[in-house]
Amino acid sequence: MGPRIRVAALLRWHDRILLIRHAKGTSERWLLPGGGVNLGESLLDALHRELAEEVGLGEPGDELPVEGPVAIVDSISPSRWPPKHVVHIVFAADLTGTPLDRVASQDDAVSGHRLFAPHELDGVPLHPPIQRFLRRWRPGDPVAYLGALWAR
Repeated sequence: MGPRIRVAALLRWHDRILLIRHAKGTSERWLLPGGGVNLGESLLDALHRELAEEVGLGEPGDELPVEGPVAIVDSISPSRWPPKHVVHIVFAADLTGTPLDRVASQDDAVSGHRLFAPHELDGVPLHPPIQRFLRRWRPGDPVAYLGALWAR
């Protein structure tokens, strides 16, 4: 079995980034909104489907204009058997001007949303751990390959 492909969106609202919270038992982690790509589904179709499910944005006819991909992340877990390997393809969109009271999830795995300023990301259990990239990324930057990051 090969790597799983996951699309995600770096959603900016003014100078902040929208993250979603996943809670399992007593642990929680924060993620860029997104999810797995189905067989035969384009990356952008998967992204719009996942954004509609996880944040209630990007419904057909209401699709967010996205840029990118802006980053590619290899996430490989050496401590699992079989190993888990996920390739994250990150796009970006500007939500400035979008009323965030529309943000709502239809996904049971999502237990909350929050806007983070880039300097607030230190110490946040973010998966994959791309805090440094999020702090320095600016619109128009070339695609960044973030190397092989270990999954948590």
